[in-house]
Amino acid sequence: MSTQTTKSRRGWFRKALSIPERIRDLEAGVQENRRLNRRIAELTDVVAELLVPIADRDEAKVQELLASYRRTTLAP
Repeated sequence: MSTQTTKSRRGWFRKALSIPERIRDLEAGVQENRRLNRRIAELTDVVAELLVPIADRDEAKVQELLASYRRTTLAP
């Protein structure tokens, strides 16, 4: 067997062994993307809820919506 063939097989074997780790990394990345997408959706909802009160210059409603958002979303 040639040296090149041996190196090629070792490289393939190393890649094959790293697959489970790569899958775990990908799964973690997918979960993080889901969390970020959920957060973006929440922020989009807040902005949409605020547009009408802001356009109507309803300061009390704006403050109420922001307070509700802070309580539900930013609470520990």
